[in-house]
Amino acid sequence: MSRWKVLPAELDPRVRQLVVRLRRLKDHSGLSIRQLAARTGYSAKSWERYLGARSLPPAQALEALAQVCGEDPARLLALREVAAEGWTALPERPLMTSHLPSPESAPRSPERRALRIALVAGSVSLVLAVSSAVLVTIRIMDADNSGGPGASSTATTRSAAPLAAPTAASPYPCRIQRTDGLWYAGNSRTQQENLAVGNTGPDVAEAQCLLRRAGISPGGIDGIFGPLTEHAVKQFQKRSGLVVDGMVGPHTWKALRG
Repeated sequence: MSRWKVLPAELDPRVRQLVVRLRRLKDHSGLSIRQLAARTGYSAKSWERYLGARSLPPAQALEALAQVCGEDPARLLALREVAAEGWTALPERPLMTSHLPSPESAPRSPERRALRIALVAGSVSLVLAVSSAVLVTIRIMDADNSGGPGASSTATTRSAAPLAAPTAASPYPCRIQRTDGLWYAGNSRTQQENLAVGNTGPDVAEAQCLLRRAGISPGGIDGIFGPLTEHAVKQFQKRSGLVVDGMVGPHTWKALRG
């Protein structure tokens, strides 16, 4: 069990709720910070900032943590959205645990603190905008799949708002659209390419977007076929009645696009 540093009294309760939940999941997993970094793909320093309430964790980091800890990602994402509304960056502080060093923090000038707060506020605004686009897209897709009065019986092309915008950490977008009865995400149109652990590129990003569209998180949309993506593929194959081998081939592509 980690010996956590007490969170500052001035910390917003919504942020405190998220950080406390993350700390409990980390303790329950029995993993060290370095092990958690290796399992999620986010660096140990990043997790120190997230668990020390010095940085708001990105949604993809929470999805990866949920995958590792067996937690419902929707719950963590909901806590994050609430915390983002009350987020104010705290000065850099050492994360006090039983297995981490406690280096002295250099004093920060008011100018640097103001700049940091402005940058975080901009990031939060961007995250909220993307989240709104995701909710609108899901509602549109649900309405189309319900077969209501506005549904068309002929093959059509429909573009939806992007499910995920490209960022420095995730260079591939997820622009879901349905064309001639097949789903596409804007990264690749392949239906035959064989993918497995170790593959990289837009074909992998396409599969990751389609897995997310199917309601199964592959981790980040980074174009890297790693353990999280393999696990998501196996879940999808099991649900679709396919051979569960963790590889994306013609049969899995057909099910993803159908």
